[in-house]
Amino acid sequence: MGVNVVNFDIVQQYGAMTTTRVSRAAYHHGDLSNALADAATDLARDGGPEAVVLREAARRVGVSAAAAYRHFASHCELLQEVRYRAVAALGDALQEGLDSGEPLPSPGDEAIRRFRNLGAAYISFALASPGLFHAAFVNHSPFCREKTIPADVKERIAASRPYQILSEALDELVTVGLLDQARRELAPIAFWSSVHGLATLLLDGPLAGLPEHQRDGAIEDILDVLLDGIRSTSRPD
Repeated sequence: MGVNVVNFDIVQQYGAMTTTRVSRAAYHHGDLSNALADAATDLARDGGPEAVVLREAARRVGVSAAAAYRHFASHCELLQEVRYRAVAALGDALQEGLDSGEPLPSPGDEAIRRFRNLGAAYISFALASPGLFHAAFVNHSPFCREKTIPADVKERIAASRPYQILSEALDELVTVGLLDQARRELAPIAFWSSVHGLATLLLDGPLAGLPEHQRDGAIEDILDVLLDGIRSTSRPD
């Protein structure tokens, strides 16, 4: 079954539609909070979370740092807003990838096609928008003194839109009988860790220098392994 593994057209079109470049002319009084968040998101898009600086966001919008601090009390607060936006951008890219292409007549084949598209879209987003990808998963400890992460990790993960989109795709596989219900609970983390790990290796690790055809082959391979695991029956207790 063919699939466009790294559909950069979708990601790039999405990126073009959601660009939020901010200038002084674009800033409207009364919406400074959003203007600052837009500018900070641009900073992350260009340079990752390390590039998010409140004073620089204020400079881009055309206001003083003092005015900016009335809306974001700290650098950490601004970075948190950027992280939310980056996660939302990832969710939008995943949904577009999931829904792209022509549906297949067989429910089973269609569920597999959508699942492969989802994995491909995740890695495509990371490769096309590395700054936002890193911002979506930024560890606050190097940047913030305060901790804003809820104690219940499961609830935090389940509330994220990318996780919800993944859950729906996995439920489709259960419905068509390709994913054993007994393996459903562990499937999201198995999938997420695999595609996230490969995306990180391709961005920042030893696979970063792979030629395009080898990179595409690596993505195909990891999706094949994931689908093989999904089709397997659960191990006896």
